[in-house]
Amino acid sequence: MNKKHITVVGTGSGSVSSITPEVLQALRTADAVVGYNGYMREIDTLIPEQVIRVSSGMTEEVDRAESALRLAAEGYRVVVVSSGDAGIYGMAPLIFEMHSKGDYAGVTLSVLPGLSAFQVAAARFGAPISHDFCAISLSDLMTPWRVIEKRIRAAAGADFVTAVYNPRSHGRYWQIHRLKELFIQYRDAGTPVGIARNAGREDESLRISTLGEFDPDSLDMFTIMLVGNSSTFLSGNSIVTPRGYFRNNDAEESVKVGQSIMIESFRTIVSQLRQGDHPPDKLWGLIHTIHTTADFEFEELFYSTPGALASWHRQLTSGGAEIVTDVTMVQSGLRKAAMQRYGIRSYCYLGDPRVADMAAEHGMTRSQAAIRLAAEEHPEALFVVGNAPTALIELADLLHRRKLKPMGVIGAPVGFVHVEESKFRLKAACGDTPVAVIDGRKGGSSVAATIVNAAMSFDDAATMMPGRDV
Repeated sequence: MNKKHITVVGTGSGSVSSITPEVLQALRTADAVVGYNGYMREIDTLIPEQVIRVSSGMTEEVDRAESALRLAAEGYRVVVVSSGDAGIYGMAPLIFEMHSKGDYAGVTLSVLPGLSAFQVAAARFGAPISHDFCAISLSDLMTPWRVIEKRIRAAAGADFVTAVYNPRSHGRYWQIHRLKELFIQYRDAGTPVGIARNAGREDESLRISTLGEFDPDSLDMFTIMLVGNSSTFLSGNSIVTPRGYFRNNDAEESVKVGQSIMIESFRTIVSQLRQGDHPPDKLWGLIHTIHTTADFEFEELFYSTPGALASWHRQLTSGGAEIVTDVTMVQSGLRKAAMQRYGIRSYCYLGDPRVADMAAEHGMTRSQAAIRLAAEEHPEALFVVGNAPTALIELADLLHRRKLKPMGVIGAPVGFVHVEESKFRLKAACGDTPVAVIDGRKGGSSVAATIVNAAMSFDDAATMMPGRDV
């Protein structure tokens, strides 16, 4: 190791036996070792007595990085330690970032890898990360929650096996509940999850649960959680994510099993409906809505004009159709395979830079402005509102003034302010425009997207509900 050099190392998951030989050699030949108090205690016997030790507490990472850079600039060979791997939520990025911004001429940097906690946890559970995976930290100390939630949605929607770091602390308790809520929008509640606390340490504890059943309040900062993807399964006491060697046969079997479960679920829903005279296309949309929410009150709340979903099915599957949503959450709930198959394009104008100016100019909400702009540019689209009642009010006003002739409107905002009023307006103003409305205060983005998905898949009704006239 050269003078004026910093080596950032990962010391593994807590057990000395997990430290790599090259990290051990770096510790033995260092002039100074810098790290967090707890980590320094764990490796103290591995550091020669004459070596300078610099340690500090939690949240003092910047101070430790400054100390390391200063010692290196003075001519010392410095080792900075992180647990796990230094590049995964560790000290490596901070050292490199501060080095790039400071005047540390002659100081060189290198990184030695370590065994990360999620790798140790994965090994304990068997083979849960055998396919594409990602890691997400729920700590919002340095990353805004809106960014974290965006990444959660992306990971869940893309079907990544996901390692969850920093799931919960004493003052940060709700984020893991939100992660669970978001993942269940994309994954089956029976998806296996592995929960490892202090992975690799003497007091290690392991639990296997499911996405629907695990208790978010049982996790803490010392916990790593691994969430399986759509193909992950349990084999005895092991979690397995198939690599794909038996893809064709397993995929066919999975489709058969999945379809069987769906048919049985739909039959169960139909058997518990109080009314038996729902028109076929409305029934198809109602079944999907109840299947999504497990709430049979929607039988009383689900309103649609005659033939609405059937007409949307014809237009959506004919090619080149357009859908406009009030929020991106509705977009994310639309079935991507069907959208691609039928060449359907979706738009959400809420983030359009023109919207803020229009809202300010006309004294309206951004949701109203987004819908007004979308109506000008996509007047024949299917408009889907799952969040903002003001967006639905704007659509109703455009329909009332005969300024818009869309494919149809789905009105399912949820809440307490202007929500019911917006739905009354739409039903009064729709004229001959096909609409579907969730009456009352209930609804939401997932419900709105579900109704669209039902319309796109209406040709599956005969297969999924054998014996019914659809």
